Amino acid sequence: MSPTQLPDYGEVLAEVREVRRAGIVRLRELRLPVLTGMAAGPGETGSGEPHFPAVERLLRTAVAAMGGGTLQEAAEYSLGLARGTRDWPPADRRRRAARVYGVSVERFRKHQELMVLGQVAEQLVRGAARSLPGDGEDEDEDEGNGHGDGRPPLPGGPARQLAASHRPVTVRAGGREHRLTLHVHAVDLLRDIDVVVSPSNTHFALPEPYKASVAASLRRAGAVRDPAGRIVEDRIQDELRAWTDRYAPGGLPVAPGTVAVTGAGALGEQGVRHIHHAAVAVPRPGTNDYDVLPTDVTRAVTRVFALLAAGPGLSSVCLPLLGAGRGGLTPADSLAAVWAAVEAELARGGGWDVHLLVRKPERADLVAELLTNPEGGRT
Repeated sequence: MSPTQLPDYGEVLAEVREVRRAGIVRLRELRLPVLTGMAAGPGETGSGEPHFPAVERLLRTAVAAMGGGTLQEAAEYSLGLARGTRDWPPADRRRRAARVYGVSVERFRKHQELMVLGQVAEQLVRGAARSLPGDGEDEDEDEGNGHGDGRPPLPGGPARQLAASHRPVTVRAGGREHRLTLHVHAVDLLRDIDVVVSPSNTHFALPEPYKASVAASLRRAGAVRDPAGRIVEDRIQDELRAWTDRYAPGGLPVAPGTVAVTGAGALGEQGVRHIHHAAVAVPRPGTNDYDVLPTDVTRAVTRVFALLAAGPGLSSVCLPLLGAGRGGLTPADSLAAVWAAVEAELARGGGWDVHLLVRKPERADLVAELLTNPEGGRT
């Protein structure tokens, strides 16, 4: 990571979640390149000290910055930072953190835990921002105005610009330049895209529409509602169930890399024609976790292009970073797996209008950097 560049929030969160699973007592065993780089500080190349004490201090500082209350207490128990919990198994730490909120372990895992760990990651990124050159007094800038209290900036102060939600990116494939579009917004805001790719598991079980994932957002946006906003037709879910009833009856899983095609439901009003559901996540038996292999992501994207070629009048496709959520891939690894298929298709002369989708500007910066400067991308 460059000393003048903020760490990617998604990568920080992924490593914080890894610490939660292993616990502070096992920091020595973990590979945490982003947290290790942040713990070293700008300009430091290493002092001979093992990395794990510095990472622990970094985490303790971030958690202490939460300002007390249930959020900080739950974070301390979740990571094993609370007194006497250092060697607790992850299940015990999660159980104790759930008691802080007075909810069941399962509810905490599905709701409060990601919020708690996300706030730890947020404090880590803010701490990194404060350490950047020239950022000393502007740590609240990301809150929207430079004051941190909701007031507009003072006249004559530095102007702030909204991040572009559509960024053109020029890439090279097959010895030629190609123009891609990088979207930086929620997936349900897409317009006039023939095919949107949605990550799925190998059972093609869609998440509930109230959740925040790409698949849940597409399901929600594709539903038909009555004048009061209530769902009356869950069209994408219904079509995907019909697909599985035909090709994978009895709840049998499909092979990783399989792609199921459905209509776009109500998203058709926005010019979206099809949803390609890419089975890249393999559930771990007896757990709520998934395994995603980059090779399966590449295989799925390759299949998407094959289906595009077979469909009449299809020319544009939008791809999120498959497997970079609960699948556990880092954004860089997911992009590499997606790009392997995209580059191969463009290199062989495919004239597709390719779009990539992320939610956060800092992740868009990473994607643009890796695509346009593959030899000098972040490590």
